[in-house]
Amino acid sequence: MSTTASLNTHCLPSPLPGLEQEEEQEQPQIYMCVLWYAGLLGITYYDTGDCSVYFMPDMPDNEDLKLLQKVIDEVLPRCIVTSAKQDHNIAKFLTNMGAATGDVDKPEIVLFPNMDFGLEVSKQRILSRQFPFIPSHMTATEKILYLSSIIPFESPLMVRALGGLLKFLDRRRIGVELEDSTIGVPILAFKKFVLMDIVNMDQDTFCVLQIFKSEVHPSVYKLSSGLKEGLSLYGILNRCRCKWGEKLMRLWLMRPTRNLTELNKRLDVIQFFMLAQNHETVLTLQECLKNIKNVPQILRRMNLSHTKVSDWQALYKTVYSAVCLRDTCRSLPSSIELFQTISQVFTDDLHYIASLISKVVDFEGSISENRFTVRPNVDSTIDEKKRKLMGLSDFLTEVARKELETLDNRIPSCCVIYIPLIGFLLSIPRLPTMVDKSDFEIEGLDFMFLSEDKLHYRSARTKELDSILGDLHCEIRDQETLIMHQMQTKILEKSAVLNNVIEYTAHLDVLLALAVMARENSYSRPCFTHRHGIHIKDGRHPLMELCAKTFVPNPVDSGEANGRIKILTGPNSSGKSVYLKMVGLITFMALIGSYVPAAEAEIGAVDGIYTRIHSRESVSVGLSTFMIDLNQVAKAVNNATERSLVLIDEFGKGTNTVDGLSLLVAVLRHWLKQGTQCPQVFVSTNFHSLVQLKLLPDTPLVQYLTMETHQDGDELIFFYQLKEG
Repeated sequence: MSTTASLNTHCLPSPLPGLEQEEEQEQPQIYMCVLWYAGLLGITYYDTGDCSVYFMPDMPDNEDLKLLQKVIDEVLPRCIVTSAKQDHNIAKFLTNMGAATGDVDKPEIVLFPNMDFGLEVSKQRILSRQFPFIPSHMTATEKILYLSSIIPFESPLMVRALGGLLKFLDRRRIGVELEDSTIGVPILAFKKFVLMDIVNMDQDTFCVLQIFKSEVHPSVYKLSSGLKEGLSLYGILNRCRCKWGEKLMRLWLMRPTRNLTELNKRLDVIQFFMLAQNHETVLTLQECLKNIKNVPQILRRMNLSHTKVSDWQALYKTVYSAVCLRDTCRSLPSSIELFQTISQVFTDDLHYIASLISKVVDFEGSISENRFTVRPNVDSTIDEKKRKLMGLSDFLTEVARKELETLDNRIPSCCVIYIPLIGFLLSIPRLPTMVDKSDFEIEGLDFMFLSEDKLHYRSARTKELDSILGDLHCEIRDQETLIMHQMQTKILEKSAVLNNVIEYTAHLDVLLALAVMARENSYSRPCFTHRHGIHIKDGRHPLMELCAKTFVPNPVDSGEANGRIKILTGPNSSGKSVYLKMVGLITFMALIGSYVPAAEAEIGAVDGIYTRIHSRESVSVGLSTFMIDLNQVAKAVNNATERSLVLIDEFGKGTNTVDGLSLLVAVLRHWLKQGTQCPQVFVSTNFHSLVQLKLLPDTPLVQYLTMETHQDGDELIFFYQLKEG
């Protein structure tokens, strides 16, 4: 699905009659540019069918690149352009996908130098290009302002991908191969591409609703390690017990969905965990989840034979806990899909891996020696050599006694020692008469080295010991290493079940965290409808209610035909902004499959949330605060549909009163002209002349609301209660 960002283009002349049939038979081609970095995906593509460039703002995508695969499946590109210096994961992904010789179904993969994707270079490439939909009389500054209202320059990966795509189009000259070199590839529009299931939200919306909020860590020792999560929706919902749950929760929050089937599956699990009789089950599952470790990293080390002792411990804990999770889920209702899936995909391979590790790995010995060691009775050869090594001390004492009998009477004592990699040596204390190296020579002994006033020699007996016993330490280590490699091979063969463990324990962890939060704060289950509208009874702001001593709940009633545009007035600090954010947050929480802070909530079909609440300063294209406000509203005007939610707070106050009021009225009239196709709009304003001068038509689509107050002498008392008027 795509939503057009704007842009009226000039009508093109009709093709000649003889060419019309040929034109119809031509299949449009898609040329895509992809960049993936640090868990974010930037995608743009050019469609020869409508000569438009489509872009998707930076979106989170894990190393499995499922989102990228979904986009490719949806748009079916003919060619994919990316950087030659891409991450290993996406490089491998695209290599496996690339067209083989004679294979026309797979896309062609084109690699460009990394310098072609530089951020500043890409911005200049976009801003300096002449597009036919931009009026020629515009100045350079006006052109920047115009493009910034269409292209989200705050998405650096997308901007870099767009710059790379423009470079590719100029080189390939798609559709203009036979034209003069001065004629460029026609780009008639920029359009935003949105996947079918994902709710459209930009970075401004995430910021003003405080979905995420990064803060500098207060500890001076952790300043270099980055940021910590502040007061945000993610911060209060994140009760996850393992790293993978935290990652998946962040992913769900960054990609809210309108797939009602998926949302109801999540809510079913939360509802089950909310029941009082299941509290012990929740505690058991959370205790197991604490032991789910970084399995992908362990498997990667196994593949490279870099496994540490701690890796074996972590893997054993993970597998053992996964078996516990599996057994617990098998006792839960199979009508809930997640429990049934865990019961099935957590196969007996987990038992096999756990049994293999527990029978083979000697964890105490491995920790003391800081290397992989095996248990007794695993390998008879190793056991025999270890017995020899254990009894070596008494045996060497006896050998040293016999050696002393053959030495000069001036030598008071000696001992036979074993040094790994060197072998058996005779150690003699240095005598006062032994000054020079020539004094170290003793008949029948080969001098090796001097260490700590001890002379070390090889004798006939130590050479015989070397030949009979060999280098025991190294031989034991080599054989244990061989066993470790054999174990790694067997475990890697079963890695599919371990990947399933990570995927489904993450789902379980997130839903448990949401259930715990919902139970502690008396959240309720939202219900979804295909009708357009939002109905909430006693809604609360999930962050504000944790900070305020008392919080006054308020209703939301936005229907299909009545009150689709809410005009909210009231004095400053009366709670207008909090109300708007409450509407946005409750809707958002429902769209990630969470319970919501309300007595009841019915959420209609929502395909996007657009906001103009706070101005986010930006130096990326040098825009003023008022221009940023205009761009935010422009995104809503250009992209919002009858299924969208729009929240606008104090729009127009950044300029003079007449201009600000005129802009606000023009935007609202634009939506009113759409009738029942108008989005769900909540507007708070201090422009009381909007009501007094009756600048909006009298229609059931508009409803006026205010925050209740009371004048007590010179003091204004706020009730924070919504009422009509």
